[in-house]
Amino acid sequence: MKIAIIGQGYVGLTISAFAGEYFEVIGFDNNQRIVDQLNDGKSHIEGVESSVLKNWIDAGRYRASVNGFEIADADIVVIAVPTPLNEERQPDLAFIDAACKTIGKYMAKPVLVINESTSFPGTLRSYIKPAIEKYSKNPLEHLYAISPERVDPGRGDYNQKNTPRLYAGLTPEASEMTRKFYSKFCDELVEVSSPEVAEAAKLFENTFRQVNIALVNEFAQIAHSLGISVYETLDAANTKPYGFMKFTPSAGVGGHCIPVDPTYLAAVAEEHGAPATFIRRANEVNLEMSKYVVDRVEADNGGSLQGKSVLIVGVAYKPNVADVRETAAVPVIEHLRDRGAVVSWHDGIVESWNGEKSSLLSGADIALVVTKHDDVNERDILASAPYVFDTTGKVSGAKGF
Repeated sequence: MKIAIIGQGYVGLTISAFAGEYFEVIGFDNNQRIVDQLNDGKSHIEGVESSVLKNWIDAGRYRASVNGFEIADADIVVIAVPTPLNEERQPDLAFIDAACKTIGKYMAKPVLVINESTSFPGTLRSYIKPAIEKYSKNPLEHLYAISPERVDPGRGDYNQKNTPRLYAGLTPEASEMTRKFYSKFCDELVEVSSPEVAEAAKLFENTFRQVNIALVNEFAQIAHSLGISVYETLDAANTKPYGFMKFTPSAGVGGHCIPVDPTYLAAVAEEHGAPATFIRRANEVNLEMSKYVVDRVEADNGGSLQGKSVLIVGVAYKPNVADVRETAAVPVIEHLRDRGAVVSWHDGIVESWNGEKSSLLSGADIALVVTKHDDVNERDILASAPYVFDTTGKVSGAKGF
């Protein structure tokens, strides 16, 4: 059986690596550089070892391509593309639309189309299916299903195999084919009653995290105003063995899910006349956290950052990965530069970002820790500047929440 996976980023390449053990996989991507790199057996993401990729290439079970004709004879097509926000921070389905166009233009026979990309309830039924039909040269009776991705880059304990996977088809036949496909490399499959339930569940998973991160970020400000330690207070609350889940404050939220998915849920809610005030406010709190951090740093440094050199430590959105999507470092840097600071950054994992290179971990007036990778020594951070503000709670002796 031949599987086409549209999108070879964190989600698509991860599926390719697991599916390659059982199927012939075509990894379609519009980025020629990434395709060339993949065909050389070089993985560009954490969680997929280059050795695994090369093994499937040598066995004839994986190849990447920018040529849509390569997917024409696939039996299953998986959509695994980004679903970001636009400049107005509203849902942007341009990548899904492009994937639908590729499927419509090149598929030569009926296939099972599975969407893994995160989007609002109704996307599969009311957007993907009609779009593919619109773009198709000939009428083909495709089957459609949803199985939202649950990829957490850099995580070692959960992966495609042992993370429970939700799924639902538009028809019973689509559901059954989807179950058979994923059962080859997933331990636990959970069928739900409709694609809309699966789509909503994925959005709510990350909205839950967004709301609780916003709550603890707001509480960090309250604790500071009260003159108590937010970390000690959270540890104290965490001694309760039920009814509490510990979250910790940060400079904001980042990544491909938490800053984005709740907005998809809020948008569809408001479209249907339901309030999403709690979700919208949580998003605002987390977006405003970067300003609060810079306010604190400025207040601790004579009330002005004009001309001062500030070193951002860690620009990835989470520890131990090179992923900078929606990183909180971006608004932090913007606020710093708006106040006249001379900003550089150090991140040995990211190394190159926005046309800039990682700086040395030394020589600054101020160091501001946004992300703490395991390979960065606390003593080196403390020695990098006479004033260090840590938003992660991991650098003992630094200023912080």
